Amino acid sequence: MVKVMNPTAARAGTKAAPKSRSVTILGATGSIGASTVDLLDRNRAHYRVEAVAAGRNVSALAQVARKLNARFAAIAEPSAYRELKEALAGSGIESGAGPEALLEAAQRPADWVMAAISGATGLKPTLAAVERGCMIAIANKECLVCAGALVMRRAAATGATILPVDSEHNAIFQALSAGDRRDVKRAILTASGGPFRTWSREAIAAATPQQALKHPNWSMGQKVTIDSATLMNKGLELIEAHHLFSLRPGELDVLVHPQSVVHSMVEYRDGSFVAQLGATDMRIPIAHCLAWPSRLDTPADRLDLARVANLSFELPDLERFPALAVARRAMEHGRGAPAVLNAANEVAVAEFLAEKLGFMGISALVEATLHAADKRGLLREAANLDEALDVDHISRSLARDLLPEFAAKAS
Repeated sequence: MVKVMNPTAARAGTKAAPKSRSVTILGATGSIGASTVDLLDRNRAHYRVEAVAAGRNVSALAQVARKLNARFAAIAEPSAYRELKEALAGSGIESGAGPEALLEAAQRPADWVMAAISGATGLKPTLAAVERGCMIAIANKECLVCAGALVMRRAAATGATILPVDSEHNAIFQALSAGDRRDVKRAILTASGGPFRTWSREAIAAATPQQALKHPNWSMGQKVTIDSATLMNKGLELIEAHHLFSLRPGELDVLVHPQSVVHSMVEYRDGSFVAQLGATDMRIPIAHCLAWPSRLDTPADRLDLARVANLSFELPDLERFPALAVARRAMEHGRGAPAVLNAANEVAVAEFLAEKLGFMGISALVEATLHAADKRGLLREAANLDEALDVDHISRSLARDLLPEFAAKAS
């Protein structure tokens, strides 16, 4: 396992957080990036920003770079270089554009890197940070779903420290500090159930993008909100947890928890359950990673259990939410199946948001793509980054080729 996945050492107090830490934010203008920026802005005495990077939003990136006095700003869109340079004129902040600029941002000498560029675009810069052997807070699901074995293998080789930002994985990481890894029986990820938790299968099948985007508890980007509605997000998180914590598929479970107060839990061999609770504010797990192995004050609301009053749990309904079952089968198959799953899901979600695919068509298209990929021999472990990206590219093409059949069914 990568060294950070043994929280017991941190619990022993043998390592203290530095008085100051240099930071890079990959994905500085997204929701995770914005929360990270807020925390850094509130704790300027302890952090220096080396680089910030984003996809297309030049004005937002320039604003963040100026606000945090970053040394370098990178935009993924090559044609946006001139606009970014003009937006930073007179600031002394260096700038770059295109994939090479994202890599430069990741390779600059920061102690701690937030990997929050969404999609497969974030894979190369995240691996570049891993190769430096620095501390990486991973908020990009695709890195671990598409190339989890590769990422963790390289992290172990370079001495990189991997910290989980997702609230569920961060909760498991914290709960693991209660005991020895050998005494863990299973980890249980909690799911809110999304906006359709109580809907019938027929009603879910007729759901619109507008309805699916109304998450009951969390404010997130469109893609992850749709994944929450299908429960695919929980399937992707199972795959992430498998790699992050070296847990076998049989040691991972999901419980629906509508209140989203218990973010996840760990069961030990003696019957003890250790859970992490908190408000639905991503600044809490981000702060945990930003200051690890110490703690950091946050402006998040304090959890008032008396006001919450009741916490409830239920098993996920795989008939109404088949995406979770599809994802679990991909995890159990291993090798290239999760990468195919992720690529097909990204295509399916985009088509649903464009109202070209029905809600139930998302999981159906993903499952069909997995079958097609299996026939083409794509469900193999990627030996390197190029192979992982190749599987991702081919899987997207397969999903698009299959799309007319499922789009027709939805119409």
